[in-house]
Amino acid sequence: MNPAFESTEFQSTLHWFYVAAMALGALIIANMSRNPKGVPVYEYAIAIFIPIWSGLAYLAMAVNQGKLEVAGQLTHYARYADWIVTTPLLLLALALTAMNKGPKRVTLIATLMGTQVIVIATGLIADLSTDDTLRYLWYTVSVVAFFIVLYLIWMPLRQIANHHSKELGSVYGRVVTYFTVFWVCYPIVWIIGPSGLGLINQDWDTLLYVVLPIFSKVGFSLYDLSLLRGISDEHVTDTRLVGSH
Repeated sequence: MNPAFESTEFQSTLHWFYVAAMALGALIIANMSRNPKGVPVYEYAIAIFIPIWSGLAYLAMAVNQGKLEVAGQLTHYARYADWIVTTPLLLLALALTAMNKGPKRVTLIATLMGTQVIVIATGLIADLSTDDTLRYLWYTVSVVAFFIVLYLIWMPLRQIANHHSKELGSVYGRVVTYFTVFWVCYPIVWIIGPSGLGLINQDWDTLLYVVLPIFSKVGFSLYDLSLLRGISDEHVTDTRLVGSH
């Protein structure tokens, strides 16, 4: 690898900080799961797995692995290994919040998670592209898929939550707003960073890709679970699986 692409001490420190933050987040959520307060245990399991997987991906970058040089361009493939697993799971958690007191709409959940896989896969192809035209073409495909994800979480999922109860609708509204604020930053950071227009350098890119996922992963899970724990359990949760709607 080109010595210019070796991690700086600043970048390495940020990655180690992220690993520690993910470990702490997983421990906090695991402790919360000891008293689930009506929230299904599998939702805690999802929330614990996300920072563990993400922390391992960033551990690779902390020890100067998980990246490669393609035609003079640095690609952090460890980030994509993180995102292609954790982002669909975050969407699963969001969908389970919307469907917290009702049947689980399997088709909708699968569509949501599958579309997010397309977002990440095409983003990786963009990052690996040596031709600028192809790079921005694949980036555009990724962004279009991303907008489909946003539509699904703001329209059908929001309608499901609102249809069940005012309380659940309010919780979902707050959670999806928090979720969206941080998620829309990712394609912006990509396009202004070294992978795109190069308006910010690698140090800033690393800093942003450390701060954003701390809030969008652990921060989201803690906020989501805390609100769910506060929902009245006077209604019995319906865990039936349905294949449509």
